[in-house]
Amino acid sequence: MNSRADEPVREPLRSEPLFPDIEPHAAGRLSVDARHTIYWEECGNPEGEPIVFLHGGPGGGCLPYHRRFFDPSEWRIVLVDQRGAGRSTPAADVVDNTTWHLVADLERLRALRGIERWALFGGSWGSTLALAYAESFPEHTTGLVLRGIFLASAAEIDWFMHGMRQVFPEAWDAFSGFLPADERGELLASYHRRLVDSDPAVHGPAAAAWDRYESDCSTLLPRGGGGPVFDSDAAALAIARIEAHYFLHNGFLADGELVNNLHRVRHLPATIVQGRYDVVCPPVTAHTLARAWPEAEYVVVPDAGHSVREPGIQRELVAAVARLRRRIAPG
Repeated sequence: MNSRADEPVREPLRSEPLFPDIEPHAAGRLSVDARHTIYWEECGNPEGEPIVFLHGGPGGGCLPYHRRFFDPSEWRIVLVDQRGAGRSTPAADVVDNTTWHLVADLERLRALRGIERWALFGGSWGSTLALAYAESFPEHTTGLVLRGIFLASAAEIDWFMHGMRQVFPEAWDAFSGFLPADERGELLASYHRRLVDSDPAVHGPAAAAWDRYESDCSTLLPRGGGGPVFDSDAAALAIARIEAHYFLHNGFLADGELVNNLHRVRHLPATIVQGRYDVVCPPVTAHTLARAWPEAEYVVVPDAGHSVREPGIQRELVAAVARLRRRIAPG
């Protein structure tokens, strides 16, 4: 793996690491089967190097600030709401919603937009999906920028459901305490049962409790404001329901599958960005990936947790994207 000391070019530091707000110049909806339609948009330079933003969750959806990690003069920026997330329909739907459905959707979108090869940018669950896609279609991938690594192992899911208590006991007490005492022995199954219930009076409070737990554990410093975690109840439900669905099925991946298939992508330029104090996706997972992929750059941000909104994470992601651009399109 390449350490920070090995990096030959340092990007200039900026007080605001992200690029200015931009609007899409193209957008649409792609029907991927009889049930699901996914939303996509493009911004930046239509003649630039293609890169696709893969949001987290799963179920998180894309937001306007996600466009700002990329120099719009150099990149053809594609954003897509995965099945059930964001503006895709049906909202918060877990039927026919698996990792491999999402991989197939990306490949269909790539072909629809006439893109021969594109780079992949994904954090948290987005890193999982980026690896799954790249390992399935290395011939259509130019490189990867990954953040807050999640490989969907049983150990990682158990850590989310139980282990984060070691660092955030108050948040975990509220998370487990939402359930009746006789259901706390099976947190994931109990939450999943409520989250997939069709009654808003059942799934709504469960989604709020799940999302509050994850949010409270996501940043190095406490999240200020004390207001709602998500802009709408629909967004809260999508991320909680779809996450629980994927967790219950171990991300629809065999344990170790993504690491075992790294030989398919080791020739591609890649950067792994990891917050030192990431509790949601602890550094041990990124460390494991970096050791298995020594050709990849591995950047540990010393003053960050999990959230992509933390300044150190944003700064390193923008710099990684700039380095990737020089590697895949020098000059």
